[in-house]
Amino acid sequence: MSGRLYLYDTTLRDGQQTQGVQFSAAEKAEIARMLDEIGVDYIEGGWPGANPTDSDFFAAAPQTQARMTAFGMTKRAGRSAENDDVLAAVLDARTKAVCLVGKTHPFHVREALGITLEENRDNIRASIAHLVAQGREALFDAEHFFDGYLDDPDYALSCLRVALDAGARWVVLCDTNGGTLPARIHEITAAVIAAGIPGDNLGIHTHDDTGNAVACTLAAVDAGARHIQGTLNGLGERCGNASLTSLIPTLMLKEPYASAFTTGIHPEALPRMVRISRRLDEILNRPSQRDLPYVGASAFAHKAGLHASAILKNPATYEHIDPESVGNSRIIPMSNQAGQSNLRARLAEAGLEVAREDPALPRILDLVKNREDQGYAYDAAQASFELLARNELGLMPRFFEVERYRVTIERRLNALGRRISVSEAVVVANVAGNRVISASESMDEHGGDRGPVSALWHALGKDLGPYQQAVDAMRLTDFRVRITGAGVDAVTRVTIDSADDQGRSWSTVGVSPNLVDASFEALIDAINWKLLRDGLTPR
Repeated sequence: MSGRLYLYDTTLRDGQQTQGVQFSAAEKAEIARMLDEIGVDYIEGGWPGANPTDSDFFAAAPQTQARMTAFGMTKRAGRSAENDDVLAAVLDARTKAVCLVGKTHPFHVREALGITLEENRDNIRASIAHLVAQGREALFDAEHFFDGYLDDPDYALSCLRVALDAGARWVVLCDTNGGTLPARIHEITAAVIAAGIPGDNLGIHTHDDTGNAVACTLAAVDAGARHIQGTLNGLGERCGNASLTSLIPTLMLKEPYASAFTTGIHPEALPRMVRISRRLDEILNRPSQRDLPYVGASAFAHKAGLHASAILKNPATYEHIDPESVGNSRIIPMSNQAGQSNLRARLAEAGLEVAREDPALPRILDLVKNREDQGYAYDAAQASFELLARNELGLMPRFFEVERYRVTIERRLNALGRRISVSEAVVVANVAGNRVISASESMDEHGGDRGPVSALWHALGKDLGPYQQAVDAMRLTDFRVRITGAGVDAVTRVTIDSADDQGRSWSTVGVSPNLVDASFEALIDAINWKLLRDGLTPR
């Protein structure tokens, strides 16, 4: 017998409280459509009236199968629900569902609101009743519930009861400070149900301040809660919220949840989890977190030689699920810890079947270990490793050759008398038998300086003849610099992440005492890998 779990996404509201995150109305609409396509039950779009972006979003919110939900707070004391302008703005969004947050911890009622406990209960009751009278599905977020329950369980429970009695579909237990551990979450959720609050009306909202948000959510489900709130990639204030990109695969693939429960998530959507996770990061213009469960680039990376050897025999030896079930892929990184099992597995992933006795194998292995001793790191730059191996195997096409390049940096006063720096780059290359000279500067369309690496990238990718269309379809998504060694022995390692319009992403590495030279090496590898993967042939 299966129970139904209802998934409520609050990426567009709680997720936007992440430091450094700010969505536009158009970006919110795109994320909402992604969420709707996978089958979440509720999409919380934001707080209408709280800021122009949220108001703009609700004014033209996309049509979704999911219940679009507006967020707000219970009415203020001293006025009726009908005359509360904040509550009116939430209702004006005309969403099918409305979620109101209210206090359930006596300390917060007295200190933050400065009203009596009874007044707070009356505000909850009147606000929820007003929503229901307007034909909206009402949800009540019981703020600071777990802390409030420990302080005064009778009062915390009474707040839930008045919300339900007023017609709330869901009352949601919020661990607002994120400090409650899973065992206590389970204990209190079970006690709430035993006190007469039905599990079929009970939700859970956790924060990750102890690194336990997903575990706390599952503990509440184990205790009987049937409504789950979370965000994509665990976005949220401070340490974030419970991550739906972890919870959804767990609920659908892991026992006892897979057999005991159903969700609205479409089975065919599960392999899109990685794409959705990384698209969110692209919208935020930030690198994807590599170690995210299920969807991170390193979630199925096997670096140790012993592990890789076992993986070749049976992936289940070191993988808890098939990576492809969530749209991810297995990685056998190359590093100075690698053995021939790692090497052959990594070559096979690149489409290179090399016999065990091939003399190139020990040469490649020694080369990787020697280069990592010089500062390279191939476990995070798989594309550069593949190019190195192909070159040693005699299987690397020569698409173009860079004869020389030059980068100059000038510091000067602009027309406004403001001191600026400008970089200019010139690249001389042989492409398809033609000597090509390309130049670019670092200024963007707004007059800002993008720096010498940007100038070099644009010069390099400006005129590659028959390969230009492929290069135009790629973009650089992240740039990381690390100084290794010390003193006169220090070198710079640059790792560049790239992506293309086919949804592929890859990483390359360059090492040099000179930052620009290390960057140039990584850029050359990035372009060569793209041309190789596009199946192009040298001209």
